[in-house]
Amino acid sequence: MLKENHNLEDALREYLNLLEREAYFEAHEVLEEAWHPLRKADHPLKNLLKGLINGAVAFEHLKRNKKNAGEKARKVMASFDKHKHLTASCIEHADLFQKACQSIEKLKSKKQSIF
Repeated sequence: MLKENHNLEDALREYLNLLEREAYFEAHEVLEEAWHPLRKADHPLKNLLKGLINGAVAFEHLKRNKKNAGEKARKVMASFDKHKHLTASCIEHADLFQKACQSIEKLKSKKQSIF
């Protein structure tokens, strides 16, 4: 489990870095790789991680500006909104999860016309 936790911490740090650089697809990929073992193990953080993955996906839709990008972004953002409450000070890597959620919220505030 230590190795898995270390990978999750590294993934969260990289996710934050990628969001800052507007590399949303890459951010989603980094977390998805960390999410798969958590999902299979039915880890309590799997839904929060999936919400953050979908948060990045939402901004990738907007970045690509394809047909119905806003609608697609709102649809996947619903997963983030549904699970962001799972961020609490008692969870593993709470500070990184909180920063990740704050980053998504900050991006959402810049796109108020969509969200």
